[in-house]
Amino acid sequence: MKNLVLTVGLLLTSAVLADELPKADPELIAELKEYCVELATEDGIDKKELKKFILECINEELDAEGYQALAKVE
Repeated sequence: MKNLVLTVGLLLTSAVLADELPKADPELIAELKEYCVELATEDGIDKKELKKFILECINEELDAEGYQALAKVE
């Protein structure tokens, strides 16, 4: 439950601050996606939850590095 609240808070905060934060380069996003897929594999994330997990993981990393969050992962 805490993760859900934190995620929603992060997304809302990101939406408000999106105009102020730079967008990440596609190369960085690709690296983060690869990293998050590895984490999902190690953690045994179910295929149903995989896209959601990867998006949240990438957005957490982007936030930590001062970039805009993504709305979706392609």
